[in-house]
Amino acid sequence: MRIGVALPTDYYEQLTPGVNPVEYLLDQARKLAELGVPAVWLTQRFDYDALAVAALIGRELPGTTVGTAIVPIHPRHPNALAMQAHTAQAAGGRFELGLGLSLPEIAAGYGNTHPRIRYLREYLTALRELLHTGAVDHTGETLVARSPARSTMPALHSPVPILLAASGPLTLRVAAELADGALPLLTGPNTLADFTIPTLARRAADAGRPTPRVLGMVGGVVTADVAGARERAARQMHRYGEMPAYRALLDRENITDPAELAVIGDEQTMADAVARYAEAGADELVFTLTALGSERDEERTWALLGELSRTGSH
Repeated sequence: MRIGVALPTDYYEQLTPGVNPVEYLLDQARKLAELGVPAVWLTQRFDYDALAVAALIGRELPGTTVGTAIVPIHPRHPNALAMQAHTAQAAGGRFELGLGLSLPEIAAGYGNTHPRIRYLREYLTALRELLHTGAVDHTGETLVARSPARSTMPALHSPVPILLAASGPLTLRVAAELADGALPLLTGPNTLADFTIPTLARRAADAGRPTPRVLGMVGGVVTADVAGARERAARQMHRYGEMPAYRALLDRENITDPAELAVIGDEQTMADAVARYAEAGADELVFTLTALGSERDEERTWALLGELSRTGSH
């Protein structure tokens, strides 16, 4: 099971004023690679562009898998996103495109008020065609996507994998039918094993497709200050517990506070958690919020994740 880390690890805090965020992310990616972490995932914020940074990291660290987890689809037409994804892949050859619907209020801010799942289906249909063939001619209820000319970029590498942020039954069905992988958010190992993976497998079989990869996302840090890190996790994650879709996932896991999903403790605690996700059927883990502790704690966390990746002890 591959293990990666999502950057920036201080997502809910502002990056240090005066620090170039692109250079900061490149530096973090170099450190992760030096410690043996094989995959870096970039979260899209409202300052730098995650796909542009992914291209830079891929160029500098060609042995590292670089992906986005996630970019919202609403600000970018499929034609534009396909061009960016092809560019990021051409830079390093190991790019994976994680995307999602994001929150309704964010979509509305970009003028998109279409029915969410219908728009998502049409978007992925058009995007998949672009990534596989370099051209599209799609006219749907919520989206029009046409190519003035066929791109030659897909011929450089195998098609860019599409990974969809999917947790509930509707988005899991879309992932099973149209994506190459699923990024289930706020989904614990019990829910992965009992609900997420069986749902993906059933829907993929109905569509005559192989079951998509499952990339679990989990917050966590190796630290001796368990209480302090847990308190910070609670502050940063509490709002998810108020959202109905995520509340349903937490109820499946039989937990009250989203921060209970965060893996916080010593090296053995984290190694045991990685093993639980592997046993649940996750193909990969993406660790987030590794800055919940001190800078030294984060380095311990990355070192452990690199060791687990090298030894396969999960």
